Amino acid sequence: MNRSASVSRDTLETQIKVAVNLDGEGKSSLDTGLPFFEHMLQQVARHGLVDLEIDARGDLEVDAHHTVEDVGITLGQAVARAVGDKKGITRYGYAYVPLDEALSRVVVDFSGRPGLTYGVEFVRPRVGAFDVDLLHEFFQGFVNHAQVTLHIDNLKGSNAHHQAETIFKAFGRALRMALTVDPRSGALPSTKGAL
Repeated sequence: MNRSASVSRDTLETQIKVAVNLDGEGKSSLDTGLPFFEHMLQQVARHGLVDLEIDARGDLEVDAHHTVEDVGITLGQAVARAVGDKKGITRYGYAYVPLDEALSRVVVDFSGRPGLTYGVEFVRPRVGAFDVDLLHEFFQGFVNHAQVTLHIDNLKGSNAHHQAETIFKAFGRALRMALTVDPRSGALPSTKGAL
């Protein structure tokens, strides 16, 4: 089983290339021009055991919105392509992850239906120069194109960096669980026969 994919997205605002291997070792090669965002994406790779390559060029002179959103879109497309027909996957995944005072919960369902519930109130609007509102845009782009249902809740936190990092670590762990192939079943994990 080869669960890997590469996707490119070229617009007037961004040029994005994403490659994923869902059965990887947690390696990442990330170049977005946004160091904090890369730090978050590195958590997804490491804790999700997904090999991830992202090369993104965007109109950062405007702001980071288009780059962050389009990385989410392109990563979602790559994951959807790599998952394939979804036969044999666990389908559901969840994780609680702490980091010092912060705690987040992420739950994912490879349902074939895009839906994002995002319960995060950051204690400050920026981590360094990075606008944390953009993390919602990343996850919305991912959800819409990976065709997953995703619930993200930051349960505690007084440090915005810690809040964000627990979210991305939990996201990686939840993906890892949901994408695990159950050796007992090669069936589609749905009574409807379709996802």
